[in-house]
Amino acid sequence: MKLTLGFSPCPNDTFIFDALIHGKIDTEGLTFDVLFDDVETLNQKALHGELDITKLSFHAFAYVVGKYALLNAGSALGFGVGPLLICKNENFERIENQLKTENCNLRIGIPGKYTTANFLLGVAYPQLIDKKEMVFSEIEAALLSQEIDLGLIIHENRFTYQDKGLHQVVDLGSYWEQLTGCAIPLGGIVVNRRLDLSIQQKINRLVRKSIEFAFENPKSGIDFIRQHAQEMEEAVMYKHIALYVNKYSIDLGKEGKKAIDTLFEIALKNRIIPSINKLLYVDELAIEN
Repeated sequence: MKLTLGFSPCPNDTFIFDALIHGKIDTEGLTFDVLFDDVETLNQKALHGELDITKLSFHAFAYVVGKYALLNAGSALGFGVGPLLICKNENFERIENQLKTENCNLRIGIPGKYTTANFLLGVAYPQLIDKKEMVFSEIEAALLSQEIDLGLIIHENRFTYQDKGLHQVVDLGSYWEQLTGCAIPLGGIVVNRRLDLSIQQKINRLVRKSIEFAFENPKSGIDFIRQHAQEMEEAVMYKHIALYVNKYSIDLGKEGKKAIDTLFEIALKNRIIPSINKLLYVDELAIEN
């Protein structure tokens, strides 16, 4: 059985899926037609139910729970991994002062409307409304050219922005941790509900096995990871992987689910997402059935 699978070219995703798509584990009769895209493009595809399996932002997941269920394996959650608000060094004091005001006309580049990063921004700074959606990798250049005043960065840009004369204004991950005490849920792997439950469960099992293989053989996928890592240095690639692939990626567990449920509770309270009337997790569907 061939299934469509979408994930980003970022090192954490290629690390997770290398063994699965390259036959390094037994895929139990499943094969995969792989699509690489940035997370906001994948979010948009999920809104239309285009793929069988896909990476998406947890913010976007709230809009597609009628179409997709969340796997216990493959998610990116953690402490100290959240999105950052940055600006040019010379503008730091001015922007920091402006953020303290209710009427703030700063222009901000965001990595997509449905990203968890944008959700956090809306909770922390609802006054920031002049937003420009951009591919995440273009935000730093837009700051340097003064096309925007603030940039909301994710992924590997966390490791490189300081080298470009840019300054951290706010760590939204730390904001979330202080607000909730939970890990920040960034993105997860979802499976289309039109697939038989047995197939959904199999996919969850295989993604977990793929991650466990990657942890046991961390150099096995290096060529594949490097191929898609946008000329990233190997040390940065592995920092990126270490930041986003952890115990929650193998299995969400109670802590991981609590973090996701808390995110949705806050989003509903702030009227950022629509009401949810579906069970979220594949393992909950198994109990229901």
